[in-house]
Amino acid sequence: MKRNMDLVRTLIHSIEDNPTGFAPNDLGIEGYNKEEIGYHLYIMMEAGLIRGADVTTHGSKSPEAIATGLTWAGHEFADAARDPDRWEKAMQLTKEKTGSVTLEVLVKLLTSLMSSALGL
Repeated sequence: MKRNMDLVRTLIHSIEDNPTGFAPNDLGIEGYNKEEIGYHLYIMMEAGLIRGADVTTHGSKSPEAIATGLTWAGHEFADAARDPDRWEKAMQLTKEKTGSVTLEVLVKLLTSLMSSALGL
């Protein structure tokens, strides 16, 4: 399964939007199945964007996790990726130049676009 940065962004903002600070029990995202969401939560946990638990079993179709909340890095990503226009510009630039992008480079690009918008 390929990593989908749009799904990562959507999951991050869905978790952030929950007023308790905990991830909501149902992170169903329209257009994505349970395996895609579970896998992306798993790799987001590995990347340090979320806190959670590995719930992969021998019967799992892919690695999967459940989220309990965002980490500091997850909140930083949420802030950098919040503006839809900035997100679209960053995704378009990466598609034109490289076809794909690492999380580290994407965060740097989003932060750079944010800094430019602030005149920094």
